[in-house]
Amino acid sequence: MKSPKDIVRDGYDRISFTYRDDAGRGPSTDEYRRPDYEGWLTDLMPLLNDGDAVLDLGCGCGVPATGLLAEHYSATGVDLSPVQIERARRLVPSAKFQCADMSEVDFLPGAFNAVVSFFALIHVPVEEQRALLGRIHRWLKPGGYFLATVGSRAWTGTDQDWHGAPMFWSHADQATYVAWLEDSGFEISWTRFIPEGAGGHTLLLAKRLQAKA
Repeated sequence: MKSPKDIVRDGYDRISFTYRDDAGRGPSTDEYRRPDYEGWLTDLMPLLNDGDAVLDLGCGCGVPATGLLAEHYSATGVDLSPVQIERARRLVPSAKFQCADMSEVDFLPGAFNAVVSFFALIHVPVEEQRALLGRIHRWLKPGGYFLATVGSRAWTGTDQDWHGAPMFWSHADQATYVAWLEDSGFEISWTRFIPEGAGGHTLLLAKRLQAKA
């Protein structure tokens, strides 16, 4: 039996081109509308300076999010899927990419001014996510930002035919994520509900608190 991470990796390997074409467009179906990554990033970009170091966790094939970030910042992308990373390196040659499990990859303390993660944390088994948020806090400079989509309600499960392949998700509810982030040393700037089908997710912006004098 495949592990949850094997399901996610193999699933995105199979559906990479269906999920996002080379222009960053999603599948054209009545049930799915590609999220507004561009709009979400416009909330983050005014808080950064040109050349800042930004990490995209779960970067997929690199478009649109990593590509937009790489236009202004020193961008690094991490994704579990070899197919996605191979495409990302081709589509966004100005960024750096690693094919790795985001719950195992590591970076130096204070390496980044911002970390973004869109629809990626929710593919990590929920029991690993609190520790991952603590590591993201460590990777950020004091005053750095974390922009991410997380769960709105708690749920773990698998869809056997998601855009053509099995897929796994796992997430806590919004209140739990807020508590985990605050316990890790973040201040929540805002949260928003992002509808999807009959449910939805939480988009949040959090700031790493300045180190105490």
